[in-house]
Amino acid sequence: MAPVRQERTLVNVAGLARRTLMVLGLPVILLAAWWIASAGSTSPFWPPLSKIVATFPDVWTWDRIVEDVFPSLARLGIGFAIAVVVGVSLGTAIGLMPRLRALSEPVLEFFRAIPPPVMVPIIAIFAGYTGWLGKIITIALGCLWPILLNTVEGVRGLEPVLGDTAKSYHLSPWRRFVFVVLPGASPRIFAGARQALSIGVILMVISELFGANAGIGAAIVQFQRSFAIPQMWTGIIVLGLIGVLLAALFKAVENRMLAWYLGQRQIERGE
Repeated sequence: MAPVRQERTLVNVAGLARRTLMVLGLPVILLAAWWIASAGSTSPFWPPLSKIVATFPDVWTWDRIVEDVFPSLARLGIGFAIAVVVGVSLGTAIGLMPRLRALSEPVLEFFRAIPPPVMVPIIAIFAGYTGWLGKIITIALGCLWPILLNTVEGVRGLEPVLGDTAKSYHLSPWRRFVFVVLPGASPRIFAGARQALSIGVILMVISELFGANAGIGAAIVQFQRSFAIPQMWTGIIVLGLIGVLLAALFKAVENRMLAWYLGQRQIERGE
């Protein structure tokens, strides 16, 4: 048994090393290329990466993280949560009711064609941008449409036999929603939520470019206006790192919630 266990351990270690190399390989190559390409730069707008890295600890102290990063993430989280609740609720209703879907389809297509950043000046007029309300509304509206539209398609794509089976067991509408509709549409819902999260990060920054005195976007703009270019680049790097961490967190939640679906896909592919 010992040789078998050793062989399995070696296989697991090799698989972990291969996955780590695949995840970190390209970022390391790109950082090395950036470091080498910018090493001899004398341009004030394209400082060497070594100078940016040296500036990083002095700029992003704990106090600045509390003042700029945490408020941005809080607004993103609130706006994204509102979009998920509203998008899933409306998307389920539209997907289950053909008449409501036919009535709302032109409106959905109209708003889907409007880029979310275009709504920023309009929201600023009515809600303002000195507080949190306008920023949260911007993020929520931008994140709403991918979740809403994917929920509608996910509910529409449910097998009719599932609904018939639920009716034959006399499930209440709420139980039908929780145990039949929501699990069946969850792969499409998560696909829309993944798109919405990327849009939310973009709108989080854009919403902080107008009249904001705190937040990652506001810090980047302040650095740019004061010609603190290395500090500006550190803000951009922080924003990218936040995007990577949010994507990894979302992936972990998705794998947990859709374990049954991912396992089914692996079986179908013969893995």
